[in-house]
Amino acid sequence: MQLPSLKPSSASGTFSPIVARTESRHAPVNPIAFDCVKFIVIRAGGARLFSEFGCLHVNLGDVVVLAANALCGAEPEGWVTTTTIYLDRDYVIDQVFWQYAAQFCDRHNARSFFETHYSTPAQIIRIGEERAGMLMPWLDELATLSVDGLRPERFLRAQALLFSVLDVIVPFMTTTAATVTGRHSSTVVPAAPRHRQFTPLRVEARHIAQFIRDDPARQWTVQELAEAVHLSPSQLRRVFVEAFGKAPIAYLTMVRTERMAQLLRSTVLPIKQIAAEVGWADADFAARQFRRSLGVTPTTYRQFVCASNSDDLE
Repeated sequence: MQLPSLKPSSASGTFSPIVARTESRHAPVNPIAFDCVKFIVIRAGGARLFSEFGCLHVNLGDVVVLAANALCGAEPEGWVTTTTIYLDRDYVIDQVFWQYAAQFCDRHNARSFFETHYSTPAQIIRIGEERAGMLMPWLDELATLSVDGLRPERFLRAQALLFSVLDVIVPFMTTTAATVTGRHSSTVVPAAPRHRQFTPLRVEARHIAQFIRDDPARQWTVQELAEAVHLSPSQLRRVFVEAFGKAPIAYLTMVRTERMAQLLRSTVLPIKQIAAEVGWADADFAARQFRRSLGVTPTTYRQFVCASNSDDLE
């Protein structure tokens, strides 16, 4: 099995569960999902974010926390500078295991604990400018260590920096007392990995994901997808969930939502026509699916986009 890489352009080509990047953005970011946990620290400027928490503003002193496979888009308000920490989900669970080692029998317990108490897929933490200022030197060094790929001999330093950052952020995170429902989790759907590239455990899962991405408007059924890779529907679901974290039809919903957002941004087509083009004949159903993933309706999303484009032209 090919090892995953959080940084595909890494000079060393080796896997690291920790990567940090600092960047400034002036252009909008289409809704996108990553297959890793993300901590986005706002360093300067501001932006409007779209995710399951709805449409919210972020500025200096705010931290965005996104679980693996949580969809999120952004509209910089002029510009925004961020440092984003990308963490392998299994690495995060491993830290939870050692944090609460006294009460766990094994890492399966830690995974259940993590999924129960940190089930909110997207949240914004208001830590304030003073605490954000404390993080800046640690974030700068962590980003520097990530530039050419985190070398093994520097891993412990990177981990120490990460723990210093999390020590400030985690106490402010929202925790839950129960796991998300099956219905809720089915709407938190992964797109293909963007920042790190995972090779699924089974080639059939890769083929199914590619079929869906090549033709998202097709009315795919689990039976049809299963037959295409010579698996039973139950086998297909197990293989696909193991590889991508969600069922094939939930994955299809994510792909359609991404395409719909792209067309809302780049065209003036009616929403009903856009919904049909991505595979949803019922515009009302499409709007509900879109809102579950991005927190706003297609109409509201387009209004924000148009307002942003008008500001850019002034």
